[in-house]
Amino acid sequence: MDNMTVYKKTIGFSLRRMLWDLIAVIVLAGCCVLGFMIANKSNHGIIGLLIGALVAIVILVVMMRWVSYKYKAGQIAMMVRGVTEGNLPDDVIGEGKKVVKERFVTVAAFFAVTGVIKAIFNEIGRAITRLGESIGGDTGSAVGGAVSSVISTIVNYLCDCCLGWVFYRKDVKSAKATCEGAVLFFKHGKTFAKNMARVFVFAIVSLLLIGGIFFGIAFLIFRQFPDLFKNLALEISKSGNEKVPNFLKDPNTLMIVSCVLIGFIMWSIIHSVFIRPYVLVGVLRNYIQSGINDIPTEEAFDALDSKSKKFKKLHAEIA
Repeated sequence: MDNMTVYKKTIGFSLRRMLWDLIAVIVLAGCCVLGFMIANKSNHGIIGLLIGALVAIVILVVMMRWVSYKYKAGQIAMMVRGVTEGNLPDDVIGEGKKVVKERFVTVAAFFAVTGVIKAIFNEIGRAITRLGESIGGDTGSAVGGAVSSVISTIVNYLCDCCLGWVFYRKDVKSAKATCEGAVLFFKHGKTFAKNMARVFVFAIVSLLLIGGIFFGIAFLIFRQFPDLFKNLALEISKSGNEKVPNFLKDPNTLMIVSCVLIGFIMWSIIHSVFIRPYVLVGVLRNYIQSGINDIPTEEAFDALDSKSKKFKKLHAEIA
């Protein structure tokens, strides 16, 4: 199956995640508005808004953990099957959920593995920065920092690929498969670097197009309600909080900032739902293929122990 076919057959997961993302935006906006309206009766609108946002964040964290377990992981599992076996079942959604539940019986088990994966990749990125500093002082630090920034940008892709490897290696324990996935990046970094330009180009172009469109839509809507931002800016000014930037106390600037945030949020949702999965299929195919051609050995595990404390700890647990 080519990348586009795998993408089309697994897009159902993305559409369901989009529905939940839209619900999340509504919950966040609703809690903020409700908190502002209730507290504004006693002239503490900004405090109510912040409390509403905090309540919404707690709700969303719980909700999105379940969504990630059920749909994001299921999509990756089915992508792996598509690129390795060349076929997918008719009920892709149902099979994806089944595979995730078989591999990670509970949500806690799923996030325990993904948490370790992220920690290892983030640690490798920081190690590259330190290496640059030790070699070339300020210049080396800049180089190392730039490389680390690139790794940080694609670290989510790598984490997803490593999770995909855990699904592929279904006959070994998830902890060992996680170790293998981390080693694959370290051993085949040049292969994954080839995907870097593609990742950045897709992200930048989609940000300019999607973010720009929703910025414009938000601006056209918000300009019809100038009193809303006058009152909000006044509340910010009355709060007396010196940490709040002065530009947020100006109604016009506050409106622009709000439009930018909405554009960015909508870009994040649409990009992650429709564009990122297509890019991920290609990156995932290269990642899995590199592992199939060269499955990491115990010697490779030992080599990475000195470069990541998180990896060394996980390695010791499976030894």
